[in-house]
Amino acid sequence: MARGVVRGLGIAVLIAGLGLLGWVGWQYFGTGFTSNHKMDQGEQDLRDRWTGKVPDKTPKTAGTAVVLLRIPKFGKDWEKPVVEGVGKDDLAKGIGHYPDTQLPGEPGNFALAGHRVTHGSPFGKLLDLAKGDQVIVETADSVYTYELDASPRDLTVKPGDTWVLDPVPGKPAEVPTASTLTLTTCQDLFHSPDRSVAFAHLTKVAKK
Repeated sequence: MARGVVRGLGIAVLIAGLGLLGWVGWQYFGTGFTSNHKMDQGEQDLRDRWTGKVPDKTPKTAGTAVVLLRIPKFGKDWEKPVVEGVGKDDLAKGIGHYPDTQLPGEPGNFALAGHRVTHGSPFGKLLDLAKGDQVIVETADSVYTYELDASPRDLTVKPGDTWVLDPVPGKPAEVPTASTLTLTTCQDLFHSPDRSVAFAHLTKVAKK
């Protein structure tokens, strides 16, 4: 009797362990496959709208691709869509734009969030960036080049530190006159609530 109970418990633990491994595998690999497909599709859909291949009647709602992001340090082929919103479903489709922040080139703060792990890990190497590295944002009619003020490794904030999203970060009463880019991601690889943050300033605007 006791031997049967022990055997049953062992089987249950084994099944639970396999289930956990399967869940971890899906989170780290399966979500990457599906999200990379969604990002590729979002990028293509956005370019089709820009070139007039399809009517640009898509409402700018959550999950809709709005601009393209390039970070030269990540390689010449690295390009990701930025979607409206930073909810779970939005970040599975690309890098998310905080809806209450400004758009590229506007006075104020164009603030973005992206995963370091899972869902394609678009910001997987974000902490490798250093002061002076470029971040390029392409819209329907312009290309904006920003330059990092510091590495994301240098600033970690708590979830409640929303000052990083202010039009002038940390100065809520100040009226913005310059265009700022803010990049946010998980501080570590295990879904810590803390966030690594980097600010960048606009250095160049080129019309397409």
